[in-house]
Formats: sequence, structure tokens, C-alpha cells
Amino acid sequence: MSATILFVDDEEYILNSINRLFSNFELDIYTANNADDAMKVLHEEEVAVIVTDNCMPGMMGVDLLEKTSELSPDTMKIMMTGQADLTTAIAAINRGDVYRFITKPWDDDELIHTVTEAMRKYELVQSLRRDDEATLLSIAQTVELKDPYTRGHCERVSSLAGMMAEALQLDELLLQEIRRGSWLHDCGKIGVPERILNYPGPLDKDQYEVIKNHPKWGADVIRKARLSKHVLNIVLYHHERYGGNGYPNGISGADIPIEARIVTVADVYDALTSARSYREKYCQNRAIEIMIMMKDEFFDPEILNIFIQDCLKFQTA
Repeated sequence: MSATILFVDDEEYILNSINRLFSNFELDIYTANNADDAMKVLHEEEVAVIVTDNCMPGMMGVDLLEKTSELSPDTMKIMMTGQADLTTAIAAINRGDVYRFITKPWDDDELIHTVTEAMRKYELVQSLRRDDEATLLSIAQTVELKDPYTRGHCERVSSLAGMMAEALQLDELLLQEIRRGSWLHDCGKIGVPERILNYPGPLDKDQYEVIKNHPKWGADVIRKARLSKHVLNIVLYHHERYGGNGYPNGISGADIPIEARIVTVADVYDALTSARSYREKYCQNRAIEIMIMMKDEFFDPEILNIFIQDCLKFQTA
């Protein structure tokens, strides 16, 4: 796949090294020695990703990224600098909506991974803007390719969530948005390294913290694509718990939008009844036993009851 990547650094040897590093990739690479030249490229080209040094003559990198946000808000922005101080990182993130912060000297594999993941996120936003259901489902299936254990997960979650929405007699527009949000609920996993998604065992604390970012990363994509608030709610809140202590915000009860509470039930049921890299799948009866034990802590009890009484019969019919 081809995309335009812009690297900005006042050191020519740095740009030469980067050109060599990415020479075998199907990417259109542009380089600039200063912020003014970088702005010319941004005016003339559709730039998917910009990677800039911070300390340069004239305009600083953090100021360049801020201007990039104004000129090309969808462009993914990466700060790369030898001065790895917290103040610079915070300024870059707050002022320039920065995707990642990389220090020099960089690790080649890390830089390649970060740039390609940023490019995929950019392309995901552009695809979502088309907002037709075939595209949305195709995107969800593409994200699932990162984790072979979740293949078909988004469609199954969408089907189960749709049954619950119908049983709750929600209006047709919301039912449609629940279907779309169910397809996309895990789209933030596009930013999670595959070595974590496919880790053959329980995750350690650091790995789990990375996973916990995927609702926020996904919500950022949904906002940029300007999809509905109901789709956004599902993506952002589907790991919140009815009793609190979920993520990313720790909200509880009715503060969790109903569309997210519905998808949470469908998501957990499908996860329990599907094989994972670290365990075999549970049978339906055992999965329901586990979910009932988690009812007040994890799930809206009314929605879980409707799921068990009115929806699962279609699974076994």
C-alpha cells in the first residue's frame, strides 16, 4: 500500500538514514530540512504521517506539529528528538495532538513499526469517512487479522447486540448504530502490537496497560472520522463495568450509555465461547454461569437477563 510520509530534520545524514531505512517499503517519502520546507509539502501533498525533529533552526518541531494540526488535522504526527525530556513530550502532545514520541538514536524496528501503525490509523480514518456498511465491516475484519483468535468476533458481537436491541425495543436508528458500533468496537486494537494481542498467556501489568488504551485509540479514530455519538460510545465505553472499576474512565451504571452496556454483554459472551491463545473456549452453559456470577459487577442486570432469556434461544435453535 502507498502513502505519503514526511520526515523533517535539519541534519542531512539523518534524512539519508531514514530514506535508506524505508527504501524497501511502498511509501512515498518526502524529506525537509526545516519547517518552512515541510509546510510547502503539507500544502502540496496529502501527508498521512509527519515525523519531525524538535530542535531545528527557525520553527521548532512542536510548533510545526501545531501548524500541521491546523492545516491537515488528519495527518498523524510523530515527534522524534534527541532531547528526551518530559517537558518537550508534554508540550508536543498537548499542542500538536502527537501520536507518538520517539527518542534519538532510534531503534529501526520501533521506528518502522510506529510509522506503519500511524499510516494504518490514517488510512482507517479515511476509510471510515465513507460511512457505508460494507466498508465498515471490511475495516473491522481487517483489524481482526491482527489477532487470528478473534476472526468473526465483530460480526458475532453485532448479531448478538442487535438481538438485545430488538428485545429492548430500541428505535431502528439506534439499532443500526449499535450494529455499526459493534463491528468497530475493537478498531483501536490497530494500535496494539501483535506480540501483545497474540501473547500465549495472561498479560503482565505493562502489556495490559497497553491493551487498556485501545478504547481511547479507537474513539479517537471514530471522532476523526466524524461517525455518530452512538458508535463513539460503543467504542469508548465497551470495557466499562456496570459496578464501576472498568476502563478507560471507570464510570458505572446508567452513566454508561445503553448501547455500550449492550455490546459489553455480547462482547464478553463471544470472548468466553471462543478459543484464545491461552485457553480453550467455554461451552454456552459455562459461559452463562460465569456471566451470572459477574452480573452486578460487570453487566447491567436487566440487559443480561434479556440476553439469557430472549436472545440465546436463537443461538441454539
